Amino acid sequence: MNTMSTVIKTNLNSHSDYSLQLNRWFLKPIGAWPPLLTTSRLEKNVSIILNIVYYISIIFAMIPCLLHVLLKNENLYTKLKNFGPITHWLFSCANYTILLLRQKEIRYCVEHIETDWRIVTREKDQQVMLENARFGRYVATFCAAFMHSGVLCFYTVAALNTEMIQVGNETRIVHVLPVAVYKKLFNYDESPTNEIILFMQIWSSFIASSSTIGIFSLVAVLATHAYGQLSVLMVWITEFVNESMNQKKIFPFDQIGFIVEHHLRVLSFISCIEEVMNRICFLELFRCTMAMCMLGYYILMEWSEQDVQSLSSYFMIIVSLCFNIFIICYIGEILAEQCRKVGDVVYTTNWYYLPDKIILDLILLIARSSVVVQITAGKFFHLSIYTFGDVIKTSLAYLNILRQVS
Repeated sequence: MNTMSTVIKTNLNSHSDYSLQLNRWFLKPIGAWPPLLTTSRLEKNVSIILNIVYYISIIFAMIPCLLHVLLKNENLYTKLKNFGPITHWLFSCANYTILLLRQKEIRYCVEHIETDWRIVTREKDQQVMLENARFGRYVATFCAAFMHSGVLCFYTVAALNTEMIQVGNETRIVHVLPVAVYKKLFNYDESPTNEIILFMQIWSSFIASSSTIGIFSLVAVLATHAYGQLSVLMVWITEFVNESMNQKKIFPFDQIGFIVEHHLRVLSFISCIEEVMNRICFLELFRCTMAMCMLGYYILMEWSEQDVQSLSSYFMIIVSLCFNIFIICYIGEILAEQCRKVGDVVYTTNWYYLPDKIILDLILLIARSSVVVQITAGKFFHLSIYTFGDVIKTSLAYLNILRQVS
């Protein structure tokens, strides 16, 4: 019996680890993974050091570029072209700060997932949870691939370009910086200053993208886990009604209270996801709307030059932004739909064969499922496909205004 208990516990731990593995891989290297009860003091100190490195890297890359945009007298297009990467650093830093401030709630969500794997012990229920965990991992993987590919493609294309400059009687070949910096602060015409600034811009953009990827992957994994829990709950409801019709059979979930408590537990988990992610989702919607507007402007301005490399990098970034926003909107919609579906499943069962007392209990389930807990963006917008369409339309409207102004 002890051996069997050890095997079951090991399987449950591996399942919960399977669900959260990618989140840990994305967030631990940047020090944003919440400390658990098993986290050692050394790991906590390393996380603090990584937090400091993150902020220093972003500030070191962003401040010289921001000074160049504000103090250098250039045309509107050049300023906007430099301002795009600055907004990426700025919003990523803001989201990273929110992640650090919400570590307590994120730790609660992580522990909640681990507890759910201990509660659900039937193999067929675990299979449902594994399927949803696998979908969450796929979403997290694609988000990472698209985001890193777009950002690294942009910076790699810029870094491969070189230019010749004349310094006195000497001709130098330097790398073109992806984002221009304030020359009075750093003289990037000299080596190794040019290479150091280039490396810091690529490095800071990589870790800024890592924080954004960590956010999207966290939303995907938490939401798909909640979706899986609601699917398991609907299976329990159907089996409860079917088994209650035949009192001769012994059904392990014969108590309606267990189903109601689990339903409330899932809704509480979704509320926690909403509390953690609503500000981050609002910033991401705003950032992606402005980014797609500016990227569209870059494409229109450089189309006549036929610069295939630059245009390809811009298109790659737009695709990654559209994919990430679509994913969180899609997940928000199917999760809200799954919450409503609990009441529909109760109604479509053979409830009319049950005793009156059980029917009244099922009515309470229907009533509670009609009050849907949704993931929002800053408490202003519900994440849905309709919201995704609004983001695309708004970015195109801003692009049109920008074209008229310039």
